[in-house]
Amino acid sequence: MMQTQSAGSSGTSTSGSGRDFYRIFYEWPVSIERKGVLITSFGESVPFVDFMLCGSLMLVDRGVPDTAGARRIMLEIDCIKAVKITDPIEMPRFTAMGFQGRVDRRKPAAMPVPAQR
Repeated sequence: MMQTQSAGSSGTSTSGSGRDFYRIFYEWPVSIERKGVLITSFGESVPFVDFMLCGSLMLVDRGVPDTAGARRIMLEIDCIKAVKITDPIEMPRFTAMGFQGRVDRRKPAAMPVPAQR
């Protein structure tokens, strides 16, 4: 089911994680550098050093050209499946992106136990 999210004067129609990625990119905090690696639904890893948004589209600046010579890529935010952050950023700083939870480095997080069949 598609849902509509307003983005200023223009709207965008995204679903599932696309909505969350749209919000994260649209509200990217100034304190976190705008660079990392996008993993797309096509299985591509796209390094980026900056980005711009237009509705449900994202313009990514790669910084250096890819093998085809492209420095910039336009893609739908719904195509993003993961974002890798390449800078060593402390976990609590991600609360500015809406992430919640307590980070305790003294003990590892409990792993969920899979259900027995």
